[in-house]
Amino acid sequence: MSKSDHLNRRDFLASAATFAASFTIVPSNVIAGLGKIPPSDQLTVANIGCGTQGLREMGSLLQNPKVRVVAVCDVNKFSTDYFDWSPYGIRNDIRKTIGDDSWWEGKPGIPGGRDIGQEYVETYYAKNKPSGKYKGCASYEDYRELLAKEKGIDTVKIMTPDHTHAPIALAAMDQNMHVVTHKPIANRLLEGRKVIQKAKDSGLVTHLLAWSDRPEYRQIKAWMDAGLIGELQEIHNWSYRPVWQQWTKRPSESQPIPEGLNWDLWLGPVPDMPYHKNYTHNVFRGWYEFGGGSVADMGHYSLFPLFETLGIDRSPVSARAFGTTTREEVNQVYQWVKNDVAFPASCTIKWNFPAQASLPAFDLFWYDGGMKPFACEELEMDEKDTPEEGLLIVGSKGKILGGFRGEYPVLLPESSMMAGRESERINSREVDRNTDQWVDAMLEKRQTPGSFTRAQCITDTINLGAVALRAGKKVDFDANLVKITNDEAANQLLTREYRSGWEI
Repeated sequence: MSKSDHLNRRDFLASAATFAASFTIVPSNVIAGLGKIPPSDQLTVANIGCGTQGLREMGSLLQNPKVRVVAVCDVNKFSTDYFDWSPYGIRNDIRKTIGDDSWWEGKPGIPGGRDIGQEYVETYYAKNKPSGKYKGCASYEDYRELLAKEKGIDTVKIMTPDHTHAPIALAAMDQNMHVVTHKPIANRLLEGRKVIQKAKDSGLVTHLLAWSDRPEYRQIKAWMDAGLIGELQEIHNWSYRPVWQQWTKRPSESQPIPEGLNWDLWLGPVPDMPYHKNYTHNVFRGWYEFGGGSVADMGHYSLFPLFETLGIDRSPVSARAFGTTTREEVNQVYQWVKNDVAFPASCTIKWNFPAQASLPAFDLFWYDGGMKPFACEELEMDEKDTPEEGLLIVGSKGKILGGFRGEYPVLLPESSMMAGRESERINSREVDRNTDQWVDAMLEKRQTPGSFTRAQCITDTINLGAVALRAGKKVDFDANLVKITNDEAANQLLTREYRSGWEI
């Protein structure tokens, strides 16, 4: 059979729907009007990554009538040893979605893995079948096998550890599939550039889940445009993260690989190393090899939409960073612990940005792990301190303070600058329309506001910050050459050493 003779799943379903319509008095548009969307009009999705976050977001996929989850993938078959923010959060989410308050009753631990993902999907879809049964979700250990066999997939959703985001996204786009991914796009700057370029060249629809519509940022921009704080000089953003246990060196002891976990596949592009539970599940993002630290975990949420709103699209020209240090006792002597493997428990990063189309050159500061800027004079005038998490915009004539993502922004000092401006305050609203946005865009084949093609500046910024932390010195970056110009060792950190066969 020739290549042209093959029909993918979407084409087949469309053809089948057309054929069936000729034998029914109820057309598909009537079915859709009754809340039943015909399969040919649904977005078929493969969910890669069935850990805590993958399962947490699965419910919104399943409950979206425009989506049909047709495959799941995870290198872990099944286990109950996941870490999460609460003992029953995942369990309760699944119970609510499938309408079964007895699910996981009497079972220990926090579940995860592809078996759980498949069960979740099929149990939910079975509710709407007359038979009460459904077996339409394929399950895979290796995403490469999934992409090779599942020809009817429209979109791949990537919910794996950070170090595998880039290879999965590139492979999916090679198969002409749209891509939505959790942050970051990649945890190496050069990988991020290649994924973004692939998205531009392919014309496929892509979406970075960290994007959100922030009306507060539009308020901040309006105040800036009105000249209320003068010219932009600095942006400060801080978070209490990390919220996972952090280490300063690799585990010295070896552990047996758990049954059902394909450790080689979990490592992906990273060269072989012994398995240890401190690398996997919810703690991977603390390691330079596997994650992006707190700044990648949370900075995307606050800074990506801020960059978009303020028109910041030219990457930083340099970065400098400092992190916490520690000592350990060796033979009754405290010695320096050289940490070249993991993000510090707390850090501050400073980026120097060039002038933008409508902004002067400015500095961006990031703080995490309990670090934050001291209260400025304007806050002290009102006998206030900086909040636990926040965003501070500093201009030549004034300042704006908000929550971590600009929530409830105020001009400082609030007691005087906000007088008569109460009607301008924008109350924060948490409306999660992320799923609807990318689903609708992919069905209509148009880019989203969170497209990879718009995310080069934020991706460069986050990954350059990680390089500065690892380098221990100021690094100068040429965005056009994609090169660190003042330190060749630091320049090598823009990429990684690849396991054979996983090169990007």
